[in-house]
Amino acid sequence: MSDCRTIAVANQKGGVAKTTTVASLGAALVEAGVPTLVVDLDPQACLTFSLGFDPDSIELSVHDVLLGRISAGMAIRQTADGLALLPATIDLAGTEAALLTRPGREFILRSALSEVTASYAVILLDCAPSLGVLTLGALTAADDVLIPMQCETLSHRGVGQLLDTVHDVQRLTNPALRVMGVLPTLFDARTTHARAVLADVASRYDLPVLEPPVAKSVRFAEAPAAGRSILHTATRTSGAQAYRVHARRIAGLPERSDDSPESGAAAESRSAEAPVDVSDPRALDVDDPTPVA
Repeated sequence: MSDCRTIAVANQKGGVAKTTTVASLGAALVEAGVPTLVVDLDPQACLTFSLGFDPDSIELSVHDVLLGRISAGMAIRQTADGLALLPATIDLAGTEAALLTRPGREFILRSALSEVTASYAVILLDCAPSLGVLTLGALTAADDVLIPMQCETLSHRGVGQLLDTVHDVQRLTNPALRVMGVLPTLFDARTTHARAVLADVASRYDLPVLEPPVAKSVRFAEAPAAGRSILHTATRTSGAQAYRVHARRIAGLPERSDDSPESGAAAESRSAEAPVDVSDPRALDVDDPTPVA
């Protein structure tokens, strides 16, 4: 029996850093010595692009795997970050329609991944921002679901809708599915709204809120241009350090004192070669440099 742990990273609302979370957690797991596979289940193929591949030039992808044309191992690519990637292309947009008439379609991804689980300790599934067949398949294949959530009201609503789907999956296709909790992303601690949304989610849905939150930062937007994760493009930023903390928890490894987001921010500050320019959003490590009351 494989000891591989499969985690679906899901939220039906877009723009909440699902892909960033998968790429960053995956890179942090590999950095910690944990063999990790990431699976791109979004037709936009943002994870594939972010890890250094041109989706338009990929010949074999998760689309071919789900349709039974090839085994998962035949499509897996190795990334510069050390991750194994099962990539996506735009062809995935037609996969749901092709699977609709297939019996047991919710179990196809689980079956496909069973052929490669012996090679990995963790598999991370980057779900599309929808609750369609592909996301249902991911939840059916997963041991756990992790919910990245931007700390704003609309993202908050998406959590409730996703949990309804999770409960259906637990009842019908995957009784063992667990909810790890909500991971706060794009977090700006300067705003009372962000803190209020987090408190409301924890109480309303009785979900753990995973600490530390991942701070809002332009460094995350810069990383995909290099085809790498933030752990390699801005290795000591607070966001990179937060993902290291969560990765070690997922792997069951002891936390390291130098992985705290605070120490990462301090290291970044110490390494600065010029005075901070507060007109530059990167100086504050947030996207909006405007002070918040």
